Amino acid sequence: MSVINSVLVDVQKLFKVGLQSFFNSNNMLDINILGSEETSEGLMLFLHKNLDTDLVILDLNLPDEDGLELIPQIRKQFKNIKILVLTSYGDYKFVGQALKNGADGYLLKSNSEEDLIDAIEEVMSGNTYLAPGLHITPPNGKKMISLKKSTYEDRFVIKQKLTTREHEVLELITQAKNNKEIAKELFISDQTVGVHRKNIMRKLGVRNTINLIKFAMENQLV
Repeated sequence: MSVINSVLVDVQKLFKVGLQSFFNSNNMLDINILGSEETSEGLMLFLHKNLDTDLVILDLNLPDEDGLELIPQIRKQFKNIKILVLTSYGDYKFVGQALKNGADGYLLKSNSEEDLIDAIEEVMSGNTYLAPGLHITPPNGKKMISLKKSTYEDRFVIKQKLTTREHEVLELITQAKNNKEIAKELFISDQTVGVHRKNIMRKLGVRNTINLIKFAMENQLV
C-alpha cells in the first residue's frame, strides 16, 4: 500500500500525539500525518489547502459541530477522501448514523492497535470497516436496556437528544424570545413552539426556562 496522507481531527492533544507516535513507529502502514485539527471549520479549510489528503481520522465530539453533521459535508466536497471515525461513542445509533452519513469505517479509542491497522487497510481498499463489538442496530434485534444515567453527560451525547427543530427552538429561547416570536421566525404556530419547549426541557432534565438557558450555555448547546 502506498503512502496514506492523513489528517487527525480530535480535541484531545495528547491523544493525537500518541496516535502520531504510533504511526511513526508502525512498519505495517505508511501513514503520513499532514496535520491535525480540532474543529470542523479548521478541517474543511485544511482539506481545501491539502488536496492530496487520502484519509480523515475523525472524532465525533468537536467544539463547533459534531462529527455526524460534518461527515456528509466532507463526503459532498471531497468524494475520494476516506473517512474513519475514531471515537469513544459506541452506541449503535451513532455507529449507524455515521455510516449512513458517509463514513467508511468506525472504531473506538478503546479498540486495539491491530484493529486500527485493520480499519485503515480496509477503508483504503474501498471496504467498509466496523470494529469488533460494534453494531448498527440493537444487538440480537432487541431493544437496548437503559443503564442508570451517569451524573455527567458530555456535550455530544446531550446534543444528540434533540431534533434539528428543537435545536432551532432552543437557540431562539436562549435569545430570550417568547413563543410567539419564535413561532414567527420559524413559521410555525406558537402552540407548536410550546410543545417543542416542553420536549426540550424534558429531554434535558430542567424544569423552567431560566435553568434551560443556563444549561444550554454551560454545555455549549448553542
